[in-house]
Amino acid sequence: MLPEGLSIRVENLSKKYRIGIKDEIPDNFLASVGKLLKEPIKNLKRLKGLTRFSDREEKDVIWALKDISFEVKQGEVLGIIGPNGAGKSTLLKILSRITEPTSGSAIVRGRVGSLLEVGTGMHPELTGRENIYLSGTILGMKKAEIDRKFEEIVEFAELSKFIDTPIKRYSSGMRVRLGFAIAAHLEPEVLLVDEVLAVGDVAFQRKSIGRMGKIAREGRTVLFVSHNMAAIESLCNRVIYLREGKIVKEGKPDEVITAYLKEYADGLPYSSLERHPGRRRGMEPVLKGIRLLNKEGKPQSVFRVGESILFEIDLDPRGERYGKPRVSLSIRNSLGIQVSKLATWIEGIKWEKIDSRARAKCLWKDCRLVPGLYYVNVSFSSDIPIVDYVENAISFYIEEADIYGSGKLGTGIFLPDFHWEIKPYEEN
Repeated sequence: MLPEGLSIRVENLSKKYRIGIKDEIPDNFLASVGKLLKEPIKNLKRLKGLTRFSDREEKDVIWALKDISFEVKQGEVLGIIGPNGAGKSTLLKILSRITEPTSGSAIVRGRVGSLLEVGTGMHPELTGRENIYLSGTILGMKKAEIDRKFEEIVEFAELSKFIDTPIKRYSSGMRVRLGFAIAAHLEPEVLLVDEVLAVGDVAFQRKSIGRMGKIAREGRTVLFVSHNMAAIESLCNRVIYLREGKIVKEGKPDEVITAYLKEYADGLPYSSLERHPGRRRGMEPVLKGIRLLNKEGKPQSVFRVGESILFEIDLDPRGERYGKPRVSLSIRNSLGIQVSKLATWIEGIKWEKIDSRARAKCLWKDCRLVPGLYYVNVSFSSDIPIVDYVENAISFYIEEADIYGSGKLGTGIFLPDFHWEIKPYEEN
């Protein structure tokens, strides 16, 4: 039993999977006999291998989770972040009782509503209406309770026209909207939400995040897995960072998010843009590369607050003449928010043309961004609209520096150069 005020307790939880074992196990007894008769030598080797499985190095085993422990208080919104394959979805499946752990325990107090994958818990042959009642019944609700919530669910999911249509005919976005509306409105004590909200449109994501916040304010618990750091930071009280099935760090959202993003920044002062995955479709590959340097001209990707950053962008129009060329750098923080734009036309710089290889340089003096990870989008345009655009072309990290001499830093986006003074009041 969990003590009062605690919703979830996970102790030494582990889950392992054996790669390739599925194909080795027949569906039934007759299939097993037939397989043994058809392939006696092959199966004998497999059986010998299985008997040695626990004694040899487990090369064909992966640990999705390995000895993790944590607790979640009632009414807390816990964010779970980490790279793909970190074990985030496996953890939620264990908490939802979809998957059994290999060892350890996971205790959850109260009714659990979950949205782990598109269509999880819904029957494709049943209509939206029937699935609402099915899900409510599974959660242990009475028909009268579901009736009371029905219109609110349909309105939230924006599916009134399709509520009596079998959900196998729904798009993935429609299934997500219905699934989330069901999970969030049928009064679960604990709501588990995976990255599936990324399927919905921006308006629905915003509405869903607002609903999760409302659930938490009502004293219920939310576990939220996402790669959207802005949503994690705005919604969660606490964040756990998973990597390779283990907890790397947990604590305040801003601290954990910064640790995660800093670790996965490429850390390289040069990025080739020749075949960059961030190039928008249909663009001409004029942008060839971007590099970061310090004021001495040395390659550098980690800068202290107040240092200058030199951006160099290699251009190659392949002999084509571009009149009135313009270059722009859009600086975005880890939440995807644009914090500054460094553009030639803002400074009033004008070039007449570019028809050969060139290098554009931009010096950002006294960069006073708050510490954190930043991404650079770079674009090239001319008298023609945008010719080339590359998102997340390169990243850099800003470290703390005692620029005020007080051992303290401000908050926000920029750390301005300011000065206070107090003088005796003098009447005019």
